[in-house]
Amino acid sequence: MLNFHLITLFEDACGAYLSASIVGRARKEKKISVAYRNPRDFVENKWGKVDERPYGGGPGMVMQALPVVKAAEKAIGARRGKKVVVWLRPGARQFTNKNADALRKYDDVVLVCGRYEGIDERAKKMLKALAPVKEYSVGEAVYTGGEVPALAVVDAVTRRIPGVLGKDVSVEERRVASRAVYTRPETISYKKKSYRVPKILRTGHHAKIDVWRRGR
Repeated sequence: MLNFHLITLFEDACGAYLSASIVGRARKEKKISVAYRNPRDFVENKWGKVDERPYGGGPGMVMQALPVVKAAEKAIGARRGKKVVVWLRPGARQFTNKNADALRKYDDVVLVCGRYEGIDERAKKMLKALAPVKEYSVGEAVYTGGEVPALAVVDAVTRRIPGVLGKDVSVEERRVASRAVYTRPETISYKKKSYRVPKILRTGHHAKIDVWRRGR
């Protein structure tokens, strides 16, 4: 079973998505597990404060290194097996299907979800004592926090685990697929116009349909 460990200040932002649909079913079938560690649980101040002003000036606040590292250490420090830390940040290399295939071969995947202006860079160096660290971004957009990219990574990796989708052919890039898809009814009438399914898809000629899909 592949174990995901999310280091996040906002477990509630992740729970609903990771409990629903394909990912939720994969958890129930024990193909994956998801656990959370909150850096606030690893601070010594009574307020649960995990952020400070950045050195050198600048806007916003920066997450402190030690609470993040201690949360990750609590998650996987004593675990055996193949472990990796995924550091999510804007500007890193784009996360791809190839990366997802590589991550599913690990036993434990730690996803570090930053907030504010980011995490003290020293955390990344410290985390390397626990496991290899891989840096990824999910798209070119900048998000409020690392939770949305982490959900994307969990989803992409989970769907590639054998048996999760029922049939391996359901993994899109392993079959001939078009970005344009259609279903019943054959004709839709809307505001005095008719919208039909392309004729080629109604022929039943699979070789020609595959050629059409490749050309889309």
